[in-house]
Amino acid sequence: MTDPRYGRLIGASLGPGDPGLITRRAWAALESDARWLYPVKKSGGGRGDSYALAIVERSGLPIPDDAEALVFPMSRDAQVLARAWATAAARTLDVLASGRDAVFLVEGDASTFATFGHLARAVRALNPAIEVETIAGVSSFAAAAATTGVPLAEEDETLAVIPAAYGVAVIDHLLDDFDTLVLLKVKPLIDEVLDLLARRDLLATSCLIEKVGTPEERIIRDVASLAGTTLPYLSLMLVRNPKRARGELRRGCRKRLAPTGAPDEASTITATQAGAA
Repeated sequence: MTDPRYGRLIGASLGPGDPGLITRRAWAALESDARWLYPVKKSGGGRGDSYALAIVERSGLPIPDDAEALVFPMSRDAQVLARAWATAAARTLDVLASGRDAVFLVEGDASTFATFGHLARAVRALNPAIEVETIAGVSSFAAAAATTGVPLAEEDETLAVIPAAYGVAVIDHLLDDFDTLVLLKVKPLIDEVLDLLARRDLLATSCLIEKVGTPEERIIRDVASLAGTTLPYLSLMLVRNPKRARGELRRGCRKRLAPTGAPDEASTITATQAGAA
């Protein structure tokens, strides 16, 4: 049961960079009276340090004077992260306690590798009655597929989306089971991934996209040329595996067994047709 004294926490998906991909629903949330909250990576970071806020700025929407930054550090230190999450959740709850909705700006889609799910859980841990709304958006890999013309999956094809940090052994295994792989945050492993794609003869059916939808977007189809280079953090790779061996698919529904002593469906149809004739 929600608490009417508190505002709602809204996760507004903004797409990966092109403001034209902001949905009408997210746009309406941004134009509402909700207090804007946006993520930055370090304490003291200004508006220019928020990737999500930059997407809205490019849309032409005015940024409210009371828009507020929440710090989510890029760290693997559990204690640092715990303190940051606790601070962000407490501050968000303070905003909601005024009775005003809070709209949290999310790059990409709020349900896909996003900060918003963590924030919503942390806020609800403080007050389980907080109402949370998640506005769906365009993911980075959906936008990358559209801008490059590379289909993610067609007909009965299979698709896997993983952070490249799982390593080349996992990627190699998944290539046997999926027609398309989306490798997110491929920067640290680019040379290892390229070696694997060369061994699997998949360089020609792979492409890399940097900062999709932003003014700095770059598409590299000759991925072998990336060997030894440094990529931006927001780089992903689409890998198509047209040579994958597929097992037999079972299509349609299983034929229903008729009760014992009752005619099966085929014989019933035949008898009906014969009677009509």
